[in-house]
Amino acid sequence: MTSTPWTPDLFAGKVAVVTGSGRGIGRAIALRLAGLGADVVVNFFRNRAPAEETAEAIRALGRRAEVVKADVGEPEGIEALIGAAETSFGGLDILVNNAASGYNRPIMEQKLKGWEWTLNINARAALFCAQRAAPSMRARGGGHIVSITSPGSNRVLPEYVLVGASKAALEAITRYLAVELAPFNISANAVSPGVVATDALKHFASLRGDDVLGAVTSATPAGRLATPEDVADVVAFLCSPAAAMIRGQVIVIDGGSTLPMQGASE
Repeated sequence: MTSTPWTPDLFAGKVAVVTGSGRGIGRAIALRLAGLGADVVVNFFRNRAPAEETAEAIRALGRRAEVVKADVGEPEGIEALIGAAETSFGGLDILVNNAASGYNRPIMEQKLKGWEWTLNINARAALFCAQRAAPSMRARGGGHIVSITSPGSNRVLPEYVLVGASKAALEAITRYLAVELAPFNISANAVSPGVVATDALKHFASLRGDDVLGAVTSATPAGRLATPEDVADVVAFLCSPAAAMIRGQVIVIDGGSTLPMQGASE
């Protein structure tokens, strides 16, 4: 885990809602914000146990945590999630749109249900979570919205059409949020991790039986894959006063792996 140069009370008195925060990147973000003083609403949809573990880890840091089961792809889920922050903690200051889903299939195998599911969770949820959270943020003097996107928003990846389209929409929504919510002192940005070394990715690599992680690592100028903690550090920065003039941007966290002309011979 990397360290941050900020004091443990950077987000003291702040409340964060992190969607999909039971595991992986969402968990790392929740723990980073808590480690810097925030109380956190931990969200899950299917598996409660990891969310409860994340909440316990937050409490061990001396912060408050509330676990909320909610499908952010549906209006009722959004209301339950943001409503819980208001009921339990009096409102929220930070919203991290991390929950994501999708069907990785070729175009000719995609179905309408998969389109609706993917777009609702990955893009629509960010818009309407922000809409629901903004009045509470405004009442507390402002806030920060950070969404997790993907290089597939502007690059063609294998069998990634639905997720890629949803992430492109998410980035467009981020820009509109940044402009329209700026008068309320609410910032909006996105971070775009490349390949991140999560437990799920390592499990997938083991099932393949090849060294896919080694191949990706060797193609990354930084010499390693990004970790969930790397992503969490950038999210925390974007929610800090130091990032006050960063609005509507997509920050890439990939160790340079998507830089053009990489490995080209002279």
